Amino acid sequence: MAFDPLSAGLDLANSVINKIWPDKTESEKAQLAAAVVIVNGQLDINKIEAASPSVFVAGWRPFIGWVCGVACAWNWVGLAMAKFVALTFFNHAIDLHAADISEMMPVLMGMLGLGGLRTFEKVKGVA
Repeated sequence: MAFDPLSAGLDLANSVINKIWPDKTESEKAQLAAAVVIVNGQLDINKIEAASPSVFVAGWRPFIGWVCGVACAWNWVGLAMAKFVALTFFNHAIDLHAADISEMMPVLMGMLGLGGLRTFEKVKGVA
């Protein structure tokens, strides 16, 4: 701390400004550290779940993946084929509706993203 009044005033103003508007990099570092702790905790839980011999504990993620996959297959392949078969072979137009997958798509995209990371790990020889 300086002894002249100008430097002391500037130091005081600087400390007041830092209290009112803290440095964003320190705040961002603290938020990142907290996020890393949360992600590491979730990864530990995922490892424990995956190692479980119970299908109800370890099998829920594959089940969700299969449900989303079947819904997508129905919407983009099965529905068109069912309508084609009904009209071509039975001469009857059927009114089938596509599954509403708007709520499943974020889940599926998240799972595909994680699947992509797993593929990257396998290519790099991890695990």
